[in-house]
Amino acid sequence: MDKFVFANPGFFYLFIVLVLMIAWYAWRGRNGAASVSVSGFEGFGDLSAGWRAALRHVLFAFRIVALALMILALARPQSTNRWEKVSTEGIDIVMAMDISGSMQAMDFKPNRLQAAKEVGIEFVTSRPDDRFGLVVFAAESFTQCPLTTDQAVVSNFLNELDFGMVEDGTAIGMGLATAVNRLKDSKTESKVIILLTDGVNNQGEIGPVTAAELAAGFGIRVYTIGVGSRGTAPYPVQDMFGRTVVQKVQVEIDEEVLEKIAILTGGKYFRATDNDKLREIYEEIDAMEKTQLDVKQFSKRNEEYFPLLLLALIILGLEVTLRYTLLRTLP
Repeated sequence: MDKFVFANPGFFYLFIVLVLMIAWYAWRGRNGAASVSVSGFEGFGDLSAGWRAALRHVLFAFRIVALALMILALARPQSTNRWEKVSTEGIDIVMAMDISGSMQAMDFKPNRLQAAKEVGIEFVTSRPDDRFGLVVFAAESFTQCPLTTDQAVVSNFLNELDFGMVEDGTAIGMGLATAVNRLKDSKTESKVIILLTDGVNNQGEIGPVTAAELAAGFGIRVYTIGVGSRGTAPYPVQDMFGRTVVQKVQVEIDEEVLEKIAILTGGKYFRATDNDKLREIYEEIDAMEKTQLDVKQFSKRNEEYFPLLLLALIILGLEVTLRYTLLRTLP
């Protein structure tokens, strides 16, 4: 139940005036009756005047109630400031995503990169209490989006990812090292990297295992996801006439290295072979990464005088209307 305070409690002294008004009204009613009765006119009395005379007291009561409500409105009742402790869940997560040419493979619909983007956006929007960052890599790596609580911004950056943003290749170690650099100064209790790739490290100055050791040193957990069907996958290529054709290519994912990265950092390795499996993996990561935080929410102080003032004006208007219409002949 809401509690109230009054911004101008000094106006409560005006209630003394109301007490004096009531006392004066009672005194006048007791002493204002005629002391001499004149006989001979009883039969001509208007019987309907009896109940109308009784309503004279109702008019006075209306005015007193209206004035009391106005005094309360002048005192400015307000809902109280409240600090409310709420438990919520939130961690820092950097998504390191492979955007090399092999992510064009069509074993995911419509291709690996587009599927990873769509599922990644779903994951981001499902966790409003987390901070997210985005790192992309091919032959090189860079930070596409620093850590932020604005899920819409992260989702837009994910949606804009495309092939050719950097030179082609697969620098898994560099992508992981860049993600570690974004998280190493984080003050949150839980720091997580989700590393998604479909290949084998073949570029970069930092090896994947070395980058994993750096992550472990900063207390960062790394979940690795190998993206690609087993065996071969359809891949779009251009023939000698410049036409796009689809041919089968061998799927090569360095699962041993990805699993070692996960083990070194206390994370877990997953293999995604289609869109549904990739979605299930993100759901599993979502279920595993829950950190309880205590957050204080501030409830603002709201003005509550308007309903009182409105009610006072309605009652006062009713009193004036009755006085000058139905009860206008009363003294």
